[in-house]
Amino acid sequence: MNTRLTLSSLALAAGLLGGAAPALAAELPSVVLVHGAFADGSDWAKVIPLLQARGVHVTSVQNGLESLAGDVAATQRAIALQKGKVVLVGHSWGGQVITEAGVNDKVGALVYVAAFAPGVGEAAGELGKDYPTPPGIAKLVADAQGFLSLPPQAMAEDFAQDVPAAQAAVMAVTQGAIQAKAFGDRTTVAAWQTRPSWYIVSANDRMIDPNLERAMAKKIGATVTTLPTSHVPQQSRPAEVAAVILQAVQAVAR
Repeated sequence: MNTRLTLSSLALAAGLLGGAAPALAAELPSVVLVHGAFADGSDWAKVIPLLQARGVHVTSVQNGLESLAGDVAATQRAIALQKGKVVLVGHSWGGQVITEAGVNDKVGALVYVAAFAPGVGEAAGELGKDYPTPPGIAKLVADAQGFLSLPPQAMAEDFAQDVPAAQAAVMAVTQGAIQAKAFGDRTTVAAWQTRPSWYIVSANDRMIDPNLERAMAKKIGATVTTLPTSHVPQQSRPAEVAAVILQAVQAVAR
């Protein structure tokens, strides 16, 4: 099912900001948030309080960004600590992580936020081979150990061009560098094959081609919301991102 931002999403977003919104079920699943490359767990700082305000228990994973296996293990540890069902949310590189980790029996739904959604045997680094190289990817720099990061100017212009300059400057300092080899790690399972999924397409993304995002969302049969944002809608449009996550929470809670 492919949709634009729905009226129900807008209603939920309004509720998060103080207006009326549908009540959520009493037994809510937890939400586990998985950040991507060039970020850390604080990347979700604007979304977390909006979910907590609706009574949702939230955990933000801190990925090592050294390998797919390592980040999946960190996510699985977070899932194991939850009492009941889980909605697993991944941004960017975190999409590959939730695709692998999401086969955990506790996981009831997946939410991809401008994220990679590979199939079995696919690697994030090869998914964009048939699309133009995004501007931000062309500006990555590697250190002597092969870890990739974004220069501050690229963070401001290509990763988070729709947030205030001061915020982008902080994001450049707190970013997590990712081991380049991780982009070659292949998934062994694809949780979206057996779980309902939601996908947020960032229409102005300069890190993952928006057309690739649309293609991946279609491939996995996700419910799609398109936002006019950079690669980090959780930073520039947190209420709309929270609204999509709450749709998944409601679906699992039923």
